Amino acid sequence: MRKFILFILFIISSSYFSYSQPSIEWQKCFGGTNGDWANSIQQTFDGGFIVAGNSFSNDSNVSGHHGTNSYSDYWIVKLDSFGNLQWQKSFGGIYNEVANSIQQTSDSGYIVAGYSNSNDGDVSGNHGTTFYYDYWIVKLDNIGNLQWQKSLGGTGNDLAYSIQQTVDGGYIVAGWNNSFDGDVTENHNGSDYWIVKLDNLGFIEWQKSLGGYWSDDATSIQQAIDGGYIVAGYSDSNDGDVTGNHGAVDFWIVKMDNTGNLQWQKSLGGVRYELAYSIQQTIDGGYIVAGNSDSNDGDVTGHHGTLNEDDNWIVKLDSTGIIEWQKSLGGIDDDYAYSIRQTFDGGYIVAGNSYSNSGDVTGHHGSRNISDYWVVKLNTTGSIEWQKSLGGYWSDFAKCIQQTIYGGFIVAGYSDSNDGDVTGNHGDLDYWIVKLSSTVNVKEISNSILDFQISPNPFSNESVLSFKLTSSKNVSLIISDIEGREIKNISNKNIVTGINELLWDATNNTESKVDDGIYFITIVSDDMCQTKKVVVMRN
Repeated sequence: MRKFILFILFIISSSYFSYSQPSIEWQKCFGGTNGDWANSIQQTFDGGFIVAGNSFSNDSNVSGHHGTNSYSDYWIVKLDSFGNLQWQKSFGGIYNEVANSIQQTSDSGYIVAGYSNSNDGDVSGNHGTTFYYDYWIVKLDNIGNLQWQKSLGGTGNDLAYSIQQTVDGGYIVAGWNNSFDGDVTENHNGSDYWIVKLDNLGFIEWQKSLGGYWSDDATSIQQAIDGGYIVAGYSDSNDGDVTGNHGAVDFWIVKMDNTGNLQWQKSLGGVRYELAYSIQQTIDGGYIVAGNSDSNDGDVTGHHGTLNEDDNWIVKLDSTGIIEWQKSLGGIDDDYAYSIRQTFDGGYIVAGNSYSNSGDVTGHHGSRNISDYWVVKLNTTGSIEWQKSLGGYWSDFAKCIQQTIYGGFIVAGYSDSNDGDVTGNHGDLDYWIVKLSSTVNVKEISNSILDFQISPNPFSNESVLSFKLTSSKNVSLIISDIEGREIKNISNKNIVTGINELLWDATNNTESKVDDGIYFITIVSDDMCQTKKVVVMRN
C-alpha cells in the first residue's frame, strides 16, 4: 500500500502576500501564411503545453496539411515550458476539421474533440455528406501519433466542443446535434445538447440528447466529484427538458448522473441573449460559469453600456444550481468570456476578448472595433483583483486560460496583429500563446512556507510531504486533480497547531483512489496560497 503522509507544522510569522497585475513572461505566434486558430490549451505533465485548434496553412510552422488552403485541419502543437515548439501535427481530410478541446490523458497521450465533414485522409466513418459535420474524436500518443479516431453522429450536423477523460479511463464529450439517426437516438427538433460517453477505445457506452423544440448548444462539460457530469451551453427552448427560460437565449446548465440521467437543469439570464461557454466545479462543490450577456434584468444586473453590447457574465452556483452571485464585467462595447478556471487562492481567472476601453476595461490596443485578449482575475466573491488587455492594433481573440503549476497563467487564442504585445506573426491569424507571470508578491519570504518537500515524487511505496506554514486564523489543505476537481480538503477545523499527521492512500482506498497522473497540493490561508505538484505512478 502506497500512502501519502502529510506532516504539518505551523509557526508564527509576520510574512504577507499581495497581488499585482501580471507581466508577459513570453508570447509566441505559431502558424503559416493562412489562418490558424487556437481553441484549447492545457499544461502537460512535463511542464510544457499542448494546444489544439485548426489551421488553413501548410508552411512556416505548419506541415502535413490535408487538402487545399480553403479547408482547415486539426492542428496540434506541443510546446515546452518556455513556449518552444517541440512537435506539431496536422490531422484531417480534404474538407474541414476544427479542433475545439484537448486534454492530456493518464497514459501521457492526448484526446481531442471537434468536428469534421471529411471522410478520407485521417478521417473515416463520417455519417453524413460533405455538407454535414460529425463529432470527430482523435486519440494521440505522447508524441502526437494517431492511435485511433472516431466519427460520431448522424446525417445532420453534429459538432463537439468539449471533451474530458473520465475516472474510469473513458471519455465524456459535449456539443450539439440536429441529427435523428446514426449514433443519435433522439432529437427534440432543432439542435440538442448531445452528450456522449465513450470507453477508452472510443466506443459509445451511452449517449443522450437534451433540449427542447428550439436550439440547445452545449459548449463545456466536466465530470463532477460525485461521478456525474455538469454541462454548460445555451438554449432558446422552454419545453422538453428545458424550463425557466427568461426570453431569447439563456445560459442552460445541466447536471447529469454517471449514466446520463438528468438530475437538474437551470436556465439563467434575462430577456435578451446569454451564451455560456465554460463551466468548472469549484472546491466548495458548486460551479462557476462564464459567458456573455446583453441583458440587464432577470438574473442579470450591472450591465455596462447599451443592451446592444455584450458583457462578460460570470455566475457562481451552489451544488444544486442556485445562484450565489453573478457579475457583469466589461465596458460600453462588446466583451466576451470564453474560459474560466478556479485559481489556487480560491478565486477565478477569466479569458476572452474585449472591444472596450472603458468601465472595467483599461489598456485596450487599437480602435474600438478591434478586439484584444481580456484577462480578468476575480476574488472568491467575483470582485475584480486585476485585469489586463493584451494584443496589438488588429484583432486578438483569447479562447482558453489555465493557471500553471508555478502560479502564473497560460492563455491561448489567435491574433492577426504584429505589434504592441504581439511579435512573430506569420501572416493572417496565428495561434497566439501568452505566458503571464504570477501575480503574488511575497514579502519577508524567509518567514513564509519553508521546506515544502514531497519525497519521493513520483510515488514509490510511501511519499512524505512536509512543510512549515506561517500561522493563520484559517488554513486549508486541498488536494486536486489536473482539471481542478477537489479530491481531498482538510479544513482548519481538522488542522491544529503543532505536528499533525494525515494518511492519504492515493492508490488503494476506495474513497480516495485516483488514476495515475498529476495532482496538486494547495495550502490556502488568509494571507497566502502555495501549491506543489505530485505525480501518482503505479509500479
